[in-house]
Amino acid sequence: MVTITEAYVDAAALNAAAIKNGRDLVKKNSFPKLCRSEDGTLLFGECKGSGKEPYRCSADWIQEDSPVYRCSCPSRQFPCKHILGLMYAYTSGKTFTVESIPPDIAEKREKANQREAKKKEAAADPAAAPPAKRKSSKAALAKKRAAQLEGIGLLEKLVRQTVQHGLASLDAKTLKLLGDQAKELGNYYIPGVQAEFRELLEILAGAKEREGVYTLVMDRLLRLHMLTKRSREYLEARVQNPELPLVTDSALEEQLGHAWQTAELKEQGLLERDASLLQLSFRSYADTARGEHVDEGVWIELGSGRIGMTRNYRPFKAAKFIKEEDTVAAVVRTKELFLYPGGLNRRIRWEDMTMREPEAADYAAAWSHAIRSYAEVLKSVKNRIKHPLADKHPVLLLHYARLGRTEDSFVIEDEQGRRLPLSDTADFGQAATVLLSQLDAAWTRDGAVLVRFSHDWSTGRLLVQPLSLITAGGLIRLAY
Repeated sequence: MVTITEAYVDAAALNAAAIKNGRDLVKKNSFPKLCRSEDGTLLFGECKGSGKEPYRCSADWIQEDSPVYRCSCPSRQFPCKHILGLMYAYTSGKTFTVESIPPDIAEKREKANQREAKKKEAAADPAAAPPAKRKSSKAALAKKRAAQLEGIGLLEKLVRQTVQHGLASLDAKTLKLLGDQAKELGNYYIPGVQAEFRELLEILAGAKEREGVYTLVMDRLLRLHMLTKRSREYLEARVQNPELPLVTDSALEEQLGHAWQTAELKEQGLLERDASLLQLSFRSYADTARGEHVDEGVWIELGSGRIGMTRNYRPFKAAKFIKEEDTVAAVVRTKELFLYPGGLNRRIRWEDMTMREPEAADYAAAWSHAIRSYAEVLKSVKNRIKHPLADKHPVLLLHYARLGRTEDSFVIEDEQGRRLPLSDTADFGQAATVLLSQLDAAWTRDGAVLVRFSHDWSTGRLLVQPLSLITAGGLIRLAY
């Protein structure tokens, strides 16, 4: 049976409110019946509800990496508070009576086993037809591409209007008018491009002194220019030749609004088998330009050392119905790790997983992948940031021989004696360097630090924000 910890249950919950409600049910002794199967793969019980009949809930790990949750309640949240409460009761040490598996669950298990057996039989039969590729309507796709091209044309018009007005003369009324026109971009299937333009307007509207953001604004205008140019070329080519494949060496399709499905990623070969991942950092923030909450996790693949990102988008209007991600302290193991198209820190995802407590060997593996030469890092990051369409905030794991403080700031030093000053960045929204003064001496030598780079447009400096520290024996998160 899978090891069930509070962290495991927290990770399964939809949001913080669901966690609280599930824990409260245990505190109120709302479970008159708590049971488990003899082999430990099934927890089931009854929870008091508002009616005469109790709610019957269960958590089934017959497939360890793909748990099945069931409850008779009418809640739209899943897993509901009753299922969470059932698991919290188990982690808190409540007594679970060993009983035989209920007939209805046994029947559902049998049907699931039959479906799985048919899949394995089909896969093992060399004469069986290969799995059919995803079908898509060519007419619908052509219509979408035409609409996207029309949207790109509208964006080009809005950018020209912004420049022709002159940055100094863009008053609140003009910015509001441009913002209203930018809303129309939502009708053309280009949400990422729309967000880029709305972010530009937010920078202009929020500047107390317009001159102080001119450099940043010019960078965003250049980015929009390159994005519209690349998008137009890409879309026109696919309108003329619909058989051209999707681009997989950049995030352009996602910026244009394509929602990648796991089946597509698998078809494109963007898949790794049997991956083990450790989360190094996590944060949630509101992206007002996109109109969404973003739950962002930074993970290291312990085998390859690749730094990837998980992003969970929760639109403001529907946030309470979408699972809210949280920090994960356990090592996540998945049979299939899907890689989104992109650059250095590619977005990643998985469907099924198991979790286990991290061991010293896991931290040692992460630490061993840290980059040791700062000269190479700085050259690579600077060249990357210069590209208009590149990610402006690459995240890397750097080894340090020493970590200490100078008169001005904390610094890390590599084995060649080259130093990098550490600082907090306003766009990240979380202070981390203040915690460095509390470190035990053991953490100041021969460690690794996860850093997020950014360019300070007002000074021209490259800023290095520390997110977490790793040694061969542990992990300290500096930013949440």
